[in-house]
Amino acid sequence: MKFYKFILFIGIAAFLSCKKDKAVNYTVEKTVRTDTSNNSGNFLATKGSLFISVGDTIYSFNAAKDSIAFINVNIDSNKYFGITAINKQHTMSFGISSPGFAAPQLVNNIAGGQLLFSKKNSRQYTLSQSRGQGKFNQITLDQYMQDSLITSGTFNAVMVNKIGGNSTIVKAKGSFNLQK
Repeated sequence: MKFYKFILFIGIAAFLSCKKDKAVNYTVEKTVRTDTSNNSGNFLATKGSLFISVGDTIYSFNAAKDSIAFINVNIDSNKYFGITAINKQHTMSFGISSPGFAAPQLVNNIAGGQLLFSKKNSRQYTLSQSRGQGKFNQITLDQYMQDSLITSGTFNAVMVNKIGGNSTIVKAKGSFNLQK
């Protein structure tokens, strides 16, 4: 059941992220910047970046051109917060979620995560239930909702890349700094 809730979470996040496409870009950005009554806790970043390091490769999203959203979701009375991103070319997407409420100086477990590629040799990394060694499968929000800053922080995760019948476990880490 948790897996299906996570997929629903990612689906909602992908929908919000896709709204930054050029055809509706102005309206969405204007709404995010000027709607001071936004009680949903869902924000489309207009500035900032998200970096993900998997092995020796670093993947990045830039809010000025890609879609990066910070979202809060309530599923069956369970609260989750997270970050979702999709690049402008729609060839790479990322999502990470954590149970509970977002707050500054918060360290919390990661409930779900995935890094997907839709190129010829597509790869799919999903959060592993294995905790790995050290502080993995955790997200840290250093700052949250301070002036124009949506959030900034880091995460560490153990992810699985399934290729055919084989699975490779990798450690992923990332950082984010998202602004309205």
